[in-house]
Amino acid sequence: MPASKSAVAAILPARWGSTRFPGKSLHVIAGKPLIQHVWERTLKAKAISRVIVATDDMRIAEAAFAFGAEVSITSPKHRSGTDRIAEVAKKLKGITHVLNVQGDEPLVDPALLNRLAKTLTADPKLDMITAANPFGPDDDVANPNAVKVVLRRDGDALYFSRSPIPFIRDAGGSAPFYRHQGIYGYSLRFLLQFVKWKPSLLEKAEQLEQLRALENGARIRVLITKHASVGVDTPGDVQAVEKILRKSAKSA
Repeated sequence: MPASKSAVAAILPARWGSTRFPGKSLHVIAGKPLIQHVWERTLKAKAISRVIVATDDMRIAEAAFAFGAEVSITSPKHRSGTDRIAEVAKKLKGITHVLNVQGDEPLVDPALLNRLAKTLTADPKLDMITAANPFGPDDDVANPNAVKVVLRRDGDALYFSRSPIPFIRDAGGSAPFYRHQGIYGYSLRFLLQFVKWKPSLLEKAEQLEQLRALENGARIRVLITKHASVGVDTPGDVQAVEKILRKSAKSA
């Protein structure tokens, strides 16, 4: 009996009630709502079969319908974007894997999405995948909002932390620092299991959901990329992102 063909859906969780930036999904950047930029860039990833905006807010849903997106209306009770995408994913026919593309990442790299999708589907034993990029010489490794990841020799994650890891004990010692990017891929089987687990001890301590997967013995492959995606977390991020988007549009 032939193996079933893999198919990847990218689901973009988008909510209105961001603590630091309410309504940011519809904030207009370079002439378009933020969520539209994410959707358009995700569509360019040819390894992805479907791109779906998942939201519990009709303002976001109506805007997404207007620019042509496939939209799924979800429960307003979800604690996280992962819970939101799981609600959508379990209803999708023919989908074997899911990418969680954050709705506030208007500079997400389509080439990276392709790498994530292809790597994930090539290994039937792989539970989960994400990405990271090296910190630059001028980057603040101590910034708790810049999550660090330490890797095994085979490229899987050992640990994620808001603290600088690995700790460089001796003067003159060195080790690479990798900044985790908040994009995830899952086998559908693992995603539906993941959301059944209760938040774990380390997850609650660091406020990092991916630690729940590691604490339960999952493998998380980490792809290293040079592309450092810039997300929109606060109104203060808008100007920098808009500048990059306008520059990109001119060079296209």
